[in-house]
Amino acid sequence: MRMEHKILTCGRLSIRTLYIKGDCVADLSKECRVVIVSRLLRALILHAINLPALYDLKGADARLMSVILDQIRSLPVVAPLDLRIPRDPRLNKIYRTLVDNPADNRSLEDWGRSVGACSRTLTRIFRAETKMSFRQWRRQFRILEALKRLGRKEAVTNVALDLGYDSPSAFISMFKKALGRTPGQYFKPNLNNDT
Repeated sequence: MRMEHKILTCGRLSIRTLYIKGDCVADLSKECRVVIVSRLLRALILHAINLPALYDLKGADARLMSVILDQIRSLPVVAPLDLRIPRDPRLNKIYRTLVDNPADNRSLEDWGRSVGACSRTLTRIFRAETKMSFRQWRRQFRILEALKRLGRKEAVTNVALDLGYDSPSAFISMFKKALGRTPGQYFKPNLNNDT
């Protein structure tokens, strides 16, 4: 399956990419996911990048790759950290406006007047294109924007207000509900994993 995607990062990063034939992983999710890579899996991947591209499919290298796939299958999903960008011109106008002003709290009815469609039409198209309601989608957009800004060490209060929250505590509550940790906890080094 081919899926267009891109990764946005902030700060220093080291990345390794595994290319796996689709018929080898038919049982894996077809959705993009963010996972926590264990120390074991990280070590296996770092070893695997030195293997020849055409390794022996019946030898030790194949067994190593099989263990890597088993490890990938068992990884817990951190949280959905993806966002589908709507293609419909009316929805995309909303997206572009929110990129410039993430604090814009207009309702879908208000957006409808701005982009020339009724809220029912926008609701239907949002659901079809993003698999989310507009409210869920905007919250996800703000979570990703918050992660980017917090990763650059911006103050929680500034991020909260810039994203349209009434108070830092309302923002922290939403953040914890969405990601399972407060912003301060989220950005502390995890000593159990070397991600």
